[in-house]
Amino acid sequence: MPSLLRTPSRIMALGSLLVLAACATHPPAPYPGHPMHGPGEPAVIGTSIPPGTPPTLPGGAAGLPSGPGNPPFYEVMGERYYVQPDSTGYAEEGIASWYGREFHGRRTSNGEVYDMHAMTAAHKTLPLPTTARVTNLANGKSIIVRINDRGPFKEGRLIDLSYGAARELGFLAAGTTRVEVVALPDEPATTAARAAGGSRQLMYAQVGAFSQQANAEELQRRLRDQGLDKVVIHPGRAAGRGLYRVRIGPVADAGEFDAVAAAVSRMQLGTPQLVVEADNSQPDG
Repeated sequence: MPSLLRTPSRIMALGSLLVLAACATHPPAPYPGHPMHGPGEPAVIGTSIPPGTPPTLPGGAAGLPSGPGNPPFYEVMGERYYVQPDSTGYAEEGIASWYGREFHGRRTSNGEVYDMHAMTAAHKTLPLPTTARVTNLANGKSIIVRINDRGPFKEGRLIDLSYGAARELGFLAAGTTRVEVVALPDEPATTAARAAGGSRQLMYAQVGAFSQQANAEELQRRLRDQGLDKVVIHPGRAAGRGLYRVRIGPVADAGEFDAVAAAVSRMQLGTPQLVVEADNSQPDG
């Protein structure tokens, strides 16, 4: 994919645009009860994560929905995580925590509904979904879980288990325990689930979102004047009204996203959000 950056012919003052963006930019529309995105919305990576309930900061149910499929990377609280291409041979020991009632019924990172009583888990980098065996090293108990969520993002935590999984492993009261996590060979259902959400994904750098189309067009024009190619406006709806998202892309990989983000930062327009959505275009013929 060709670079999205051109050499700018001149440097323009963008103070008025900063005021415009600060006044008119809106966050992604939430699901009812979900803080991050609405039905049919693409994943918006890099949004802040609200405080979780003890004993841990929850995973994707509270912070990072990626929707069906696995983006090559994502960012949370300034940290970048690279999703593993597959789970073959994965085995690791670390600290497990759990999340429960506050997130029951919300969407997990791969779009499934979180059931606090089901045997599920959140992991930062394993592909979704992954089936894994989790063993509590304190008492020798083992369970099989379906990893369908992202997290935990608290330092020193390896995996977040559902309430039901933590109960089976016997560490609800303690809140955390040391575990071994071993990825199991894919079953046909897991392979099919990945394939269903595995259509080609497009990555964009989202610079702003506006309720007025004219404001979005002004930002688009100024970005183009500064030497940025493929600046597009994605119209949509949020909270019952129109929303015009200004994006640059699609970008090919993390390196190109970083180059675009650096260019936007030099314009004093803040830090773009990484947005991932499925490529719904139909092949020719």
